[in-house]
Amino acid sequence: MKTAYRLTLTFGLCLAALEGAVGQERHGYEIEEIVVTAHPLSSGGVAQPVEALRGEELDRKVADTIGATVGREPGIHATSFGPAVGRPVIHGLDGARVRIMEDHVDTMDVSVSSGDHAVSVDPFIANEIEILKGPATLLYGSGAIGGVIDVHTGRVPREIPDALTGKLDLRGADNGDAFRGGFRLDGGAGAFAWHIDGFARDADDVDIPGFVRSSRFRAALEDEEEHEEEEEHHDEDEDEDEDDGHEEGEAEEVRGTLPNSHLEAKGGAVGFSFIGERGFFGISVSRLESDYGLPGFAHGHGDEEEHGDEEEDHGDEEEEEDHDEEEEEEGHDDEEDHGDEAEGSPVADLEQTRIDLEAGIDQPLPGIRSLSLRVGINDYEHAEIEPSGEVGTLFENEAWEARLELAHNPIAGWDGVFGAQLSDRKYTPTGEEAFSPPANTDALGLFWMGQRDFEPFQLEAGLRFDRTKHDPDSGNNETFSGVSASLGAVIPLAQGWTGTLLGSYATRMPVSEELYSNGPHFATQSFDIGDPDLDEEKAFDLNATLKYAGERWSLAGTLYWTEFSDFIYQADTGIEDHGLPVRQFTQSDATFTGFEVEGSVVAMVWTDGQLALSAFADTVSAELDTSGNDNLPRIPPSRVGAGFELTHGPFIFAMDYLRAFSQDDVTDHELATSGYDDLRAYMDWHIAVGATEISLFVEGRNLTDAEQRNHTSYIKDVAPQPGRTIEGGVRVVF
Repeated sequence: MKTAYRLTLTFGLCLAALEGAVGQERHGYEIEEIVVTAHPLSSGGVAQPVEALRGEELDRKVADTIGATVGREPGIHATSFGPAVGRPVIHGLDGARVRIMEDHVDTMDVSVSSGDHAVSVDPFIANEIEILKGPATLLYGSGAIGGVIDVHTGRVPREIPDALTGKLDLRGADNGDAFRGGFRLDGGAGAFAWHIDGFARDADDVDIPGFVRSSRFRAALEDEEEHEEEEEHHDEDEDEDEDDGHEEGEAEEVRGTLPNSHLEAKGGAVGFSFIGERGFFGISVSRLESDYGLPGFAHGHGDEEEHGDEEEDHGDEEEEEDHDEEEEEEGHDDEEDHGDEAEGSPVADLEQTRIDLEAGIDQPLPGIRSLSLRVGINDYEHAEIEPSGEVGTLFENEAWEARLELAHNPIAGWDGVFGAQLSDRKYTPTGEEAFSPPANTDALGLFWMGQRDFEPFQLEAGLRFDRTKHDPDSGNNETFSGVSASLGAVIPLAQGWTGTLLGSYATRMPVSEELYSNGPHFATQSFDIGDPDLDEEKAFDLNATLKYAGERWSLAGTLYWTEFSDFIYQADTGIEDHGLPVRQFTQSDATFTGFEVEGSVVAMVWTDGQLALSAFADTVSAELDTSGNDNLPRIPPSRVGAGFELTHGPFIFAMDYLRAFSQDDVTDHELATSGYDDLRAYMDWHIAVGATEISLFVEGRNLTDAEQRNHTSYIKDVAPQPGRTIEGGVRVVF
């Protein structure tokens, strides 16, 4: 099957070159670039911070996950659970507070329910990735209290291209022997437009520069073992034997490769649209299949299960046997040893079929400039398969979401859009790690956003009402409702300078996992308990942004402050169940403050080339309004970064350096994380073959082979980030 996919992609590459050779008109990136569309107001003057990755910048930054793709943008970090799993963290907020969408409709996966669940939209299919920072609840519902990542795919065509256009991308990396590739074709005839895309990824376990377990984690285990020895009052002979065994075990700590970090994925879509003079109607059908390992389980999940079943003696014997085998085969750098260990760990098998419908009409009614309707229908299944081959836990999610927007003519000087949003979700987890019961959730949202120009500034305002109902198989039904509102101003200052001020009040409804969880959650190493008496979470947010855009240099900085009322989080109770710490969902007031700043300057310009410099910094602080330790878990560290880009004719060379500082502001039972450096380099050579543009590129990530542990990850202490990686490939656009 792998060979078939690689042959298909290679055939597509040859086809692209042939199209260029015979003189096909090139459209390339011009077709792919899309204006800012996640925000219905003017993209040139919105008060909310908005960014977009597209074209060559997106090609350079695209990574295995959406989180990793956008995670180096100012103010944005990423969670991780191995190379296959990663969600964005915006201004320190993650999970259900950050909404990920595919073409303005939710991904409708189960990635918000657990840190080990992958996002179902693949970044390699993106034309553009748009980022709304800060509360976006007015547009996209209570789940967007932290922000929105909207992946524009173009799978439902909105225009008829003049000629066949396409793009193919093939690349391979030394770390994990990874292969990734994708293609897309867009064409049309008469009033019809069509789209086809496909992608495949395959990678073995990734290499890491040091030990799998962090030094702090190993030290904590040593302290715990010493404490247990003291309590058991062993005699001196027994103590010496155990010390010898401990030293032997420490020498056998796994290093060099992250077990069970392999991944494999494939998918694609077909779509077509009928496009007339006043509007269009289109449909697309997409399919995703993914298998990926769950790192960290080999060092925690299985052990906890043994402990929970009170089979400690048997578990100790197995560990000793494993250590003996590793010693005999000399394996901290032996890939076969790591492969054997991974065989004893679970894997995730994800399947999704999705149908998207989209329609747009110009001037459908008097006073209405345009109507936009989007509907997504989703059939999702995610199985966690145990080493025996049996399905340990099955997550099913049947969902649909519909969104209607009506852009109206000015009313009392206000230009804006009315909208309605409906969704229904049937979430059914079953098996040993079904820590929350099956539940049906339906939601309704009604909103309006508008803007009005004054002299010399522009005002924006919005209002939204949301209602959410949860109907669990066990437990009582819960219904929540709330109002969100915002008011912002865009103020032109001196030439090239713009200031924005935005204040918003947002309401987030609890998700079903926060209400009804009651069971062991081995992925996050916790026993989760929900609270059906949770109230709506409220947030008052203020942010101020100052921007300058000139011919040679640019600057942008944002300060933000968010005051939460009834902030929902997991509190460690200090007790254990099934050998796991019990964490209770609870509420308290909380405050998030931070800033981000970035700038760039064209330092030198010469014939057919230039040298541009850039830098950025960001930080966020989060505090609970509670006595004792007021820190929240997994808050990202402060960062600074700098880089340069050199262009000369068809040649591009860029280098970026990022410093993530240590994170010592940790909550109870959370380990601090050391700082790390990340050095990356990128080279690209463009070759014109007729009207086709071929790019040969090579990229190096973590070039210093530094140990990097992502503080936002649930498994940071047992799963570091990949080590030095060299990736190269070819990209064709016609």
